[in-house]
Amino acid sequence: MDKKICYKPKDYAGKLALSFLHSPLTALLAVFILAIGYLSLEIMPREEDPQIAISGGAIIVPMPGATPKEIENVIVKPLEQRIREISGVEHIYGIAMHNVGIVNVQYYIGENRQISNLKLYDKVMQHIDELPKNAMHPIVKPFDIDIDIPILSFAFYKKDQSLSDAKLFKIVKDIQYKLNGIKNVSKTELKGAHKRQFNILVDLNKLKGYHISLGQIMQAVGSIAKEVPEVKNRTKDNKIVIFGVPNAIESIEDVKNIMVANYMNSPIYIKDIATVKDGIDIQNFKNATLWSKDIKQEKPQYTLTIAKLKGTNAVFVANDVLAKMKEIKPILEKEGIGYVLTRNYGKRANDAVNELVDHLLITIGIIAIMLVFFLGWKEAIIVTFTVPAILAITLFIAYITGQTINRITLFAFLLSLGLLVDAAIIVIENIHRHLHSHDAVDKEKDEILVEATDEIGAPTNIATLAIILTMVPMAFVGGMMGQFMKPIPQNVPVALIASLIIAYIFTPYLSRLLLKKPKMHHHHHHFQKKVHNKKLSCEEGGAK
Repeated sequence: MDKKICYKPKDYAGKLALSFLHSPLTALLAVFILAIGYLSLEIMPREEDPQIAISGGAIIVPMPGATPKEIENVIVKPLEQRIREISGVEHIYGIAMHNVGIVNVQYYIGENRQISNLKLYDKVMQHIDELPKNAMHPIVKPFDIDIDIPILSFAFYKKDQSLSDAKLFKIVKDIQYKLNGIKNVSKTELKGAHKRQFNILVDLNKLKGYHISLGQIMQAVGSIAKEVPEVKNRTKDNKIVIFGVPNAIESIEDVKNIMVANYMNSPIYIKDIATVKDGIDIQNFKNATLWSKDIKQEKPQYTLTIAKLKGTNAVFVANDVLAKMKEIKPILEKEGIGYVLTRNYGKRANDAVNELVDHLLITIGIIAIMLVFFLGWKEAIIVTFTVPAILAITLFIAYITGQTINRITLFAFLLSLGLLVDAAIIVIENIHRHLHSHDAVDKEKDEILVEATDEIGAPTNIATLAIILTMVPMAFVGGMMGQFMKPIPQNVPVALIASLIIAYIFTPYLSRLLLKKPKMHHHHHHFQKKVHNKKLSCEEGGAK
């Protein structure tokens, strides 16, 4: 049966302590808080850095034959003037070149990217009639910063040197397609690769003999290729390379049988004036090489990078991709292709979170040891419990508000860690003092716990509020730094408010279970009558 408590709390601290002191739900609440905190820590998206919303775009307006001055006057300046009418635009950069005008637009950091892109497109389309008649249709190309930072990168290289570059490119391209289909994978890019193409090595002496120009060859190949072939410099053996992207062209024979011209009533084909080879883009001189401890030598490599969707868990996405690569590995081994994982931000994010948890446990241990010497081991246990409970509430609120765990979120938790135990230490210290005061034997233990908690309520609330207010201005910092540091004003105030509630609910409850009033035998007979009289007056007051 609960004992009657005469003390009437004046502050929320005492009221919370009184409400939960004997409640059977208090222990259940403690288990629930720790459980939701653990679940939040496990399922909350993890990434190394916060993904900052940067919105902007470029408007490209081609105008064939126009000089840079003309482009500036009739395209760039009028577009800049119209774009300034859009709200949220921070910077506009105009570029006027021969035949084309480009206007780059940057919105303030934090602006919604989709809405910003829509506003930009809408403004250009509204005033498209103001562009010169000989200008081509404007292209509005939004920036895609959110998904440009890869979390994984693989370097593919040839183990079997007889494997052609064209086949290596095809296999890696197929892998890129497969990885792109994994859930929450956004952007995949292939770098340093040499694409497959048909190389036409023209014999310049034969050209002269047939009176054919390179322009005629380009036109002939261009008629069945989706991109106009480019002409590159002469080779040492007086040949020249032109190439076309395959479209209707499917084989070397198709290329050889392209008709170039009619010479003395006879058709002249590519095969008559050139050698055709199925190879790679030999005009691309860019190469990437790989060196690792396992390979022991530099090898040419193709790098495949994988990015994730914003707000998704880098650890889960990375693990899904790595699992898929494990499936593909036997096929690659069979083809004579090896690969090395050169970047894994998922693992780095996971390691950072796990390291924080380790540091938190070490910090909690240090706090516990320190309190054992100053207050006692039972008091140390009570305060030690409050830290994971406070962090559990903070993590849960961060999770339901759509935050991710990253370096800055972890920094916010570390920053608040020293402040989290303040309230619990103040409450336990006051309870300890009251239990050991000269008149403690005169009072019921439950009453001492509620009174001690209530006594420090108002000053502790004010002190915590003052610390919270020092964090609030950080929420109004603009630009890149404001976005980057946002988790601090989002999480530290939540942790501090949680520390008050946890301290007022669980510190008195655990004190009732673990702490005892010291026995004072020499005062016992002197105070026994006082205790009896106080109980009577308490009961009379309750009856009234």
